[in-house]
Amino acid sequence: MRPALQILSAAEAVARIPDGTTVACSGLVGAGHPEALTAALEERFKTDNSPNNLTLVYAAGQGDGAQRGLNHLAHPGLLKRVIGGHWNLAPRLGQLALAGDIEAYCFPQGIICQLFREIAAHRPGVFTKVGLNTFIDPAHGGGRLNKKTSEPLVERVKLDGEDWLRFRAFPIDVGLIRATRADRAGNLTMEREGLVGEVLPIAQAARNHGGLVIAQVESISDQPAAPHAVRVPGMLIDALVVAAPGEHDQTFAEPFNASYVEAGRAVAPEPMPFSERKIIARRVLREIAPGSIVNLGIGMPEGVVPVAAEEGRLDKFTLTLESGPIGGMPAGGLSFGCSAHPEAIIDQPAQFDFYDGGGLDVAVLGAVTIDAEGSVNISALGDRFAGVGGFVNIAQNARKVIFCCPFRAGGLEIAIDNGQLQIQTEGRHCKFVKQIPQVAFHGPSARGRGQEVFYITERVVFRLGNHGLDLIETASGIDVENEICAQMEFRPNIAHPKPMPAECFRKD
Repeated sequence: MRPALQILSAAEAVARIPDGTTVACSGLVGAGHPEALTAALEERFKTDNSPNNLTLVYAAGQGDGAQRGLNHLAHPGLLKRVIGGHWNLAPRLGQLALAGDIEAYCFPQGIICQLFREIAAHRPGVFTKVGLNTFIDPAHGGGRLNKKTSEPLVERVKLDGEDWLRFRAFPIDVGLIRATRADRAGNLTMEREGLVGEVLPIAQAARNHGGLVIAQVESISDQPAAPHAVRVPGMLIDALVVAAPGEHDQTFAEPFNASYVEAGRAVAPEPMPFSERKIIARRVLREIAPGSIVNLGIGMPEGVVPVAAEEGRLDKFTLTLESGPIGGMPAGGLSFGCSAHPEAIIDQPAQFDFYDGGGLDVAVLGAVTIDAEGSVNISALGDRFAGVGGFVNIAQNARKVIFCCPFRAGGLEIAIDNGQLQIQTEGRHCKFVKQIPQVAFHGPSARGRGQEVFYITERVVFRLGNHGLDLIETASGIDVENEICAQMEFRPNIAHPKPMPAECFRKD
């Protein structure tokens, strides 16, 4: 039997977290994170030097790139180990990992949120092909980010004669989750949350291991919640915390945006100013057939939305987000993970089930560096580590994958003269390199799976062929030898490239 549900302050609730426990936290970027709880946990540690030696587990990156979110927990001594999907928005955590102050793992976002379900059911882990032949594969490091990190948490196994990865299950002792409202029985509803995330499996995992579940809410209602609206039943909750003003904003960018939780027709965004980003988005759009189910990554891929709206094509395909929204118009920045006027919002593990099974027709993703065999790095950024988020699940399983990026980065300036592209200032940083520091997408494996893979820039389009990158299109006005081949660290396969479509270069 569990003790009765308690309504506590944030400080009182986190005071119940013992040393040395494994804590799972819900949220994605700036949405769904229990900010009152992580802030209170930080204050407790600063005051009492306790709790200490925690293991933190989270699926999606949670933070504002500065102080909020999981940045609250980035203190030597507070954390012993971190197992996370994305690190870029919690740079203070990343600094601990790079300095070797904590054990640090990076696993795919989809795997971690599915792992919570396996932990809840006391099953032996997640068995999947996601991550094979990437830096997450134990043959290439096992997702370990520094020398301090030694324990193998993922292994290769043979099933029916094929290689699979098994991500091992482990107990969850504490679940920190968030919802909109609770009734007096502790039943949680999420009517003002832009995403559902993985709150239920986190709560079930902690409950089934005799742990502690703390839920942050906006308010507590005397009216019993409608059964179909309950996302987490009260029988799983140990403590409720009503967040103070400013600690339960819908996202780290917006206090509340009704469009993220209401049906309707999304207002078209402002037209994108002409730039290399617009050229790329226009060319990407030509690869998205009507009726396609699509995922857009954060950053450069987000440009597809305003370009599709400008061309009257935004309603011709369905945009989805790994966090769970289906349809609508994905939000950007610190509201990423929400969608304006979605058709549905499902839980994050279920969305990744769909993705892993090949449900995506097209994935449009960014790339940091690309090598001659078509493999892609999106995680290692020199002096910081970004992590992979949902990238590995999505890139490995979509039918068509489009990587989009400027041909060279850092100070690139372009112009259009009579329909011809001119490079006025070349980018300082090479994107197409001999060797990438970390493989998050493995080109040869994609070719073996029969995936259709494109690499689209403002001046050239490559396709993954039998022997690496095939140059298939060039922009009018671009010299192939001097402005493409000489600006790469390897030579692509060149046969008879076609011109990139002229409409990509309209100056509007």
